[in-house]
Amino acid sequence: MAEVHALDDYYLAITLLITIAYQLFFFSIAFSLKFDKLTDFAGGTNFVVLAIITLAFSGHRNARQIVDSLFIMIWGARLSGFLLFRIIKTGKDDRFDDKRDKFFPFLGFWVFQMLWVWTVSLPVTILNSPNVTKYRQPNFGTGRDIVGVILFTIGFLMESVSDIQKYQFRSKPENKGKVCDVGLFVWTRHPNYFGEIIIQFSIFLIAVSPAAYGYVHGGAYSALYASILGAFFLTTLLMFVSGLPLQERPGAKKRYESGNHWQSFSEYTKRTSILLPFPPQLYVRMPTIIKRTIFLEFPLYVFDPAKHADQGKVRERQAEEGDAVSGNEQTRDGQAHE
Repeated sequence: MAEVHALDDYYLAITLLITIAYQLFFFSIAFSLKFDKLTDFAGGTNFVVLAIITLAFSGHRNARQIVDSLFIMIWGARLSGFLLFRIIKTGKDDRFDDKRDKFFPFLGFWVFQMLWVWTVSLPVTILNSPNVTKYRQPNFGTGRDIVGVILFTIGFLMESVSDIQKYQFRSKPENKGKVCDVGLFVWTRHPNYFGEIIIQFSIFLIAVSPAAYGYVHGGAYSALYASILGAFFLTTLLMFVSGLPLQERPGAKKRYESGNHWQSFSEYTKRTSILLPFPPQLYVRMPTIIKRTIFLEFPLYVFDPAKHADQGKVRERQAEEGDAVSGNEQTRDGQAHE
């Protein structure tokens, strides 16, 4: 197939337009039918669509392009498949309870998803583009290629296995409300996030090889290095926007106020690294300053009951528990007098 030049020679415009059209199509279905099941599916499969199209448009396919394109396709397909399976089981997505019936707030999520897909796809998009493929390419198997394949394998296994482990843990009735501290969750509180981050850096590492070894020059050289924006964007998203900030302090606050296995959760956070896998026997002994810096447990994640808890809810819960205890004691006393 001959090389296709579409709008620009980095495929930036065509992939953006495809992403906008793809997401708006699924948004129209989700908003019209109040249907949550396609949201994450639309995000994950969009990566697959962009990789297939840019690889097909490229007229000089080599092993590096094929491997990197396959990696992002495999990751996107697994992620969308798992999230679709999970939402079918749960029935609805709680993230949209305050947005589902509001056009612009709901659309805002989909616009952000467009940005996520397009930006994270940049390494593969640019690697497959005419401005890069016009240069002679290094044979696949460079040091960066090998490290990239190893990191992708580790990240993909971590993300996939941890998703399964958490789903299986929560599927058991006896684990309702308990802290998931099994498997990979012994080493890090968010193994799926850690796996996802190193997946994206591995894809960039493979894509940048032609520039790193001096095979491409000029704008193509700069564009390949600039595509690290995708990995940094996803890392920023998980660490400061929609990942850890929504999981850590809000989750701890909810457990503390409701008394839902708070003590076991508190102990778990003290011995388990927030993101970087580390032996819990060592982590629990680490000074707080090390945890807050090297291990990335920044203050915005930390829950302080005195500062962040709704003490009214806590007193209300304690009063209810006191009434329940008093009621049980009266019942036992009554039974004893019979």
